[in-house]
Amino acid sequence: MSVAIRVIPCLDVHDGRVVKGVNFQGLKDAGDPVELAARYDAQGADEITFLDVSASHEGRATMLDVVSRTAEQVFVPLTVGGGVRSVNDVDQLLRAGADKVGINTAAITRPELLAEVAQRFGNQVVVLSVDARRCPLGVSTPSGYEVTIHGGRTSTGIDAVTWAVRGAQLGAGEILLNSMDADGVTEGFDTEMLDAVREQVRVPLIASGGAGAPEDFAIAADHGADAVLAASVFHYGTMTIAEAKESLRDAGHPVR
Repeated sequence: MSVAIRVIPCLDVHDGRVVKGVNFQGLKDAGDPVELAARYDAQGADEITFLDVSASHEGRATMLDVVSRTAEQVFVPLTVGGGVRSVNDVDQLLRAGADKVGINTAAITRPELLAEVAQRFGNQVVVLSVDARRCPLGVSTPSGYEVTIHGGRTSTGIDAVTWAVRGAQLGAGEILLNSMDADGVTEGFDTEMLDAVREQVRVPLIASGGAGAPEDFAIAADHGADAVLAASVFHYGTMTIAEAKESLRDAGHPVR
């Protein structure tokens, strides 16, 4: 039997509160992270992802507290990312209760970090978070997609597909592929980008950015996603996790 497609609510945490915007701009308060995580656990979420969007020193302390309080109440795997720069940062998050750790900008700066974390804790801990967009004017990559950093504000000129392949080779156990163009827009996942990465990458692929309707989850799975991640549609009650899973099941994809 095929492996079940996972449905993952994502909580962007800023100063201890969940926030959500469009293309990472215009952030609005969406609730308490521990309460939301517990609600999603009860609703049948397969995993929960926290992204620390205020990853200063103070933000890290706040996030460790959020993770530890959540781990006491929630019994599905927790992935935590945002501002992770070292093996020690990963160690702190795992000790606080995270099961997996997302790494983004620091891996661009020093790719060896992925290998170091994988060697210390295992590939299953390492989630390479790739914030990608269609190349704007003046930027050209082989796939037509480039990696961005700093919440999509900074262009790198790095080809998103090439980077995903290299990340998996270095030790990433999963790729979280987030479409910056589709983030918060709720008009569907970027399936062309999913196709391009899926063709080259064998590790599990998490589709992120663009969920707006239950059928969007099934479409992402049709295009090779092993998991589907969403935020605003769950936070604001546009749909439930059960509805997302029903759409996947109706399309012939196994779910838990």
